[in-house]
Amino acid sequence: MSTLTVVRPGPMTTVQDWPGRAGYWSIGVPPSGPMDDLSFRLANLAVGNDEGAAGFECTLGGLAITVDEATTVAVAGAPVILTVDGTPVPTWAPVELLPGQQLAVGATGSLGMRVYLAVRGGVVVPDYLGSAATFTLGKFGGHDGRILAAGDELPIGTDVAAAPRRILDDEVPAFTSQWHLAVTVGPHSAPEYFTDADIATLYDTAYEVHFNSDRTGVRLIGPKPEWARPDGGEAGLHPSNIHDNAYSVGALDFTGDTPILLGPDGPSLGGFVCPVTVTTADRWKLGQLRPGDSVRFVPVRASAAASPGAIGTARRANLPVVLSAGGDGDDGVLARSMTADAETTITYRRSGDDNILVEYGAMTLDLESRARVHALEQRLRAESPRGLIDLTAGVRSLQVKFDPTALGQPAALDWIREAESQLPAADDMIVPSRTVSLPLSWDDPSTREAIERYVLGVRGDAPWCPWNIEFIRRMNGLGSVEDVQRIVFDASYLVLGLGDVYLGAPVAVPLDPRHRLVTTKYNPARTWTPENAVGIGGAYLCIYGMEGPGGYQFVGRTTQVWNHRHPHAAGGFEPEHPWLLRHFDRISWYPVSTEELADLRADTAAGRGSVDITAGSFSLSAHRAFLAREADDIVRVQSAMEIARDEERGRWAAAGEFTRRAA
Repeated sequence: MSTLTVVRPGPMTTVQDWPGRAGYWSIGVPPSGPMDDLSFRLANLAVGNDEGAAGFECTLGGLAITVDEATTVAVAGAPVILTVDGTPVPTWAPVELLPGQQLAVGATGSLGMRVYLAVRGGVVVPDYLGSAATFTLGKFGGHDGRILAAGDELPIGTDVAAAPRRILDDEVPAFTSQWHLAVTVGPHSAPEYFTDADIATLYDTAYEVHFNSDRTGVRLIGPKPEWARPDGGEAGLHPSNIHDNAYSVGALDFTGDTPILLGPDGPSLGGFVCPVTVTTADRWKLGQLRPGDSVRFVPVRASAAASPGAIGTARRANLPVVLSAGGDGDDGVLARSMTADAETTITYRRSGDDNILVEYGAMTLDLESRARVHALEQRLRAESPRGLIDLTAGVRSLQVKFDPTALGQPAALDWIREAESQLPAADDMIVPSRTVSLPLSWDDPSTREAIERYVLGVRGDAPWCPWNIEFIRRMNGLGSVEDVQRIVFDASYLVLGLGDVYLGAPVAVPLDPRHRLVTTKYNPARTWTPENAVGIGGAYLCIYGMEGPGGYQFVGRTTQVWNHRHPHAAGGFEPEHPWLLRHFDRISWYPVSTEELADLRADTAAGRGSVDITAGSFSLSAHRAFLAREADDIVRVQSAMEIARDEERGRWAAAGEFTRRAA
């Protein structure tokens, strides 16, 4: 087997394959893969590989390599100067590279952001959860889970699909600095979440790409929405806040007033609204957006969107503009109906041309809705028709992801509705529910550091700064921060979703409503959060699965919820997979010092740790009986908390928090 050697890695070069890591969205593992899938696939075609063969993604170019045997390579993507031993050679075409010769990819210029290098036979790296794609934030996939470095050596495979060929001119995508993105409306648009004027502004505005953009998402600069709601209710004080649901890659996610186009390394779950979603065929453009570029959103009908399976002229990528006769005009709502018992509404929402988001009930926290979600997920998973890719549960919703080339949206909708109509009554639900006891370092120094970074680098005047725990106290009308601590340690948190902020990170709610401390999320979000920080956003608690951005208000830090040693064992983790928690687990906390937590984390990282897990079950009918018994006191406690939140809203209004411009 021949070998490729990295002479110069460029700013950020990783191994990727296409379509990436599918089937793990429900526990917070993103697909990764090439951010510009079209250029990546064309590079593979140029060398005669299968379209998805593992190759290189080079952000801003700069890669240089040698090989020890004669090899065919091809470079596609953003315009660059490509040379072999200093002599220019063409891009978008096969190039013969002899032993000892150096192929050098120049830096990208004013057009485009990423370049792709394919090697005939593909590069060979171990699969992780079924893919070679690198997820650098999770530190897995690709070459040791990291960006490439000078001196790295990678084996070259032997599997090929066809003879090498030049990519035709009309197959080459158009690069520009003024981008048009085809979008479908939904899942959360006007008039429920945005005003009609907001959506009109969205389509009329040329947004600017912010410098703080990466593979997780492309941040945009543009006008602040008017919003159709005054706040997010139980989900948070800001009108962008909703109960956590699954996202689609390519969704325009309003994190507060800041719009972010979610990329292939983005989060699977979150509590923010997304009014439009980039079509699958146009998502390649996200990988080429440079800081300072302009972006316009063009509404298209989902049925008229170009096929993501196409890579030639049918993809329409060689056109610098999006040709459209208008969008679907349905505000992203595909259908509405009632459950069989006629007690709960069901809303079927379009979430791109490759997802349907099924929502139960009103925008409130109701465990019966989560029970319906669970029942529907189990039913659909059992049937699993051709074209189904992922099922991702949120607090009151289930996102169904499908391959639009194998299972069209109308057929997917019919299938989901038929399955839903046959579900049993939710009140009958009893599910396994383990009690998982975890350590909590209260007000951990790492979370204080994250707040300090936020104050210095993002926003220094936020109401939740300089101390999140004091903000939680104020939001809920408690007498002291010790009351916040007491409630958190007394609560039993039911896990409603996984992957809220990547890698098995739970979104969990206290079973006793009196323990539901409601806060709002950071606006704008933090750019850094320590791994396994614990925070509260809306009525929900989350454990951050890894370092990264975030918006929950910190209360402390705990041990790992993802086994980074996988497939090697770690105490408490099941050997079949790297995530610790399951849906409907109940998390309880016990206090530890900062030093004790450091020791526990070191033990877990070394595979020596242990987790106290007790088997049990959760019965919806038993929970309802508990709520009925405690109803009067629950109303008393929650009413007092709501009064405090109204007072906080008043302080925000007086300070101009609701009218401040997006960062």
